[in-house]
Amino acid sequence: MKRGILLVNLGSPDSPNPKDVKRYLGEFLMDERVIDVPLWARNLLVKGIILNTRPKASAKAYKKIWWDEGSPLIVLSERLQEKVQELVDYPVALAMRYGSMAIKNGLQELVDKGCTEIKTIPLYPQFAMATTETIDVKVDELVAEYFPQLKITRTPAFYHREDYINVLSKSIAEKLDGLDYEHILFSYHGVPERHIRKSDITNGNCKMNGKCCFKKGSPQHEFCYRHQCEITTVNVAKKLGLKNGTYSTTFQSRLGFDPWLKPYTDRTIERMGKAGTKKMAIVTPAFVSDCLETLEEIAMEGEEIFHEVGGEEFTVIPCLNDREDFAQVLANMVEEWATTKKPLTV
Repeated sequence: MKRGILLVNLGSPDSPNPKDVKRYLGEFLMDERVIDVPLWARNLLVKGIILNTRPKASAKAYKKIWWDEGSPLIVLSERLQEKVQELVDYPVALAMRYGSMAIKNGLQELVDKGCTEIKTIPLYPQFAMATTETIDVKVDELVAEYFPQLKITRTPAFYHREDYINVLSKSIAEKLDGLDYEHILFSYHGVPERHIRKSDITNGNCKMNGKCCFKKGSPQHEFCYRHQCEITTVNVAKKLGLKNGTYSTTFQSRLGFDPWLKPYTDRTIERMGKAGTKKMAIVTPAFVSDCLETLEEIAMEGEEIFHEVGGEEFTVIPCLNDREDFAQVLANMVEEWATTKKPLTV
C-alpha cells in the first residue's frame, strides 16, 4: 500500500471581494457542525440574515490583512506543506475544509500519485465539533462516494504532544524575549457551550463549571475542546515558568446570542486595561496559521480596544505558521504512523 498525507486547514475566500466572501461564508456557515440548528433555522439565519448583511463587512476585514500572494492562511499553509514534504518520504497534499481548495481535490491528488492509504492531519491542535469533526465527517463522505478503495487514518488532537508544547512555548519565548509585559492572554477560538455538551461522550458528565476540565482521567477529555484549551495553557505556562496570575485563558469570535465559552477575549482585554494593565501579550493557540481571526480580530481590533481603555503595549505572538520546528512536529506524526510508535505527551 502506498501512503500519502493530507493536511487540512479551515479555508479562505478566493479574494476579499464581497462576492467571494459571501460564497465562502455560505459554505462555512451552512455546515451543520458549525451552526448546529435544524436546516430550516440555519437557512433562515444564514441565507436570510447573515449573507445579506455580513459579507461586505467581512470583505473589508479581509482586505486589511490580505497579502500580495493571496490569503495569509492559504499562503502560510502552502509553505508549511512544502516544509513537511521535505521531511517525509510520502506525498503530502494540502486541502481546505471550505473554499476552492476542496478536500476532494486533495484526496484526488494523492490518489493520482498512487496512494491507497492516506493519513489526514487536521491543522487544529484541539478537537472541536466545528473543526476536526467536520473534516473527519467530510472525508468519510467523500471516500464512501468517490474513493471506496482508500484506507483513511485519522489524526487525534495534538494539544498535549510534548513536541508541540515545546515548539509553541519556544515561539512565545522568542517573541517575548527582552520584553517587559504584565500579563499574557491565551486566546482560543470560541464555540457555543452546547458544542461541548454534544461532544461529551459520557452523556452528561461535563458540568460546564470549569472544574471537570482539570479532573485527571475523565474520558470526555478526548473530545472536550474546553479541556484541551485549558490544558494547552497549563502545559505552556509550566514550560515557560509563568507565575499564577500572570496569564489566563479566554475565547474569541462569538456569533449569535447563545452562550459561548467564557471568558470572552474582547471583554477581558477591556476589563484588564480599565483595571490598570499597561503591557499585555496575546497568543492564539487554537490557530496554527495566522488568519482573519488573528491578524484582524486580535492584532487590530484587540489592540484598539486595549489602547482605548488605557493600555499601552499590546504584543501579538504569531501563530506557528510555517516554522521549521512545527513542520517537524507534523513530520513526527507521520513517522509515528508509519512505525506505530506512540507520541510523547505531557
